[in-house]
Amino acid sequence: MSFEEHVRRALDSLPPEIARGLENVAVVVEDENPDDPDLLGLYQGGDYGPDTVTIYRRPLEETAHDPAELEREIRITVLHELGHYFGLDEDRLTELGYE
Repeated sequence: MSFEEHVRRALDSLPPEIARGLENVAVVVEDENPDDPDLLGLYQGGDYGPDTVTIYRRPLEETAHDPAELEREIRITVLHELGHYFGLDEDRLTELGYE
């Protein structure tokens, strides 16, 4: 399964009430963040365009030791960044297990 398919599966697994709340948000995959190569994901609120959740392939692949772990880490990262979209801060995301 490709990295993008793992991201798609994470999005497809969102509960319907969460998925319905996503408006004008793009989820994209990039190799790594140029300013912080260890960053797994990033949420950026769009002032004039869509909000963006970026999932970084290289650091996620480097942290996972097998495909099941990679899928789990991608899912956690996607949920973590979408949590920011819904206004959750780092402390609350940690409490929910999305660190």
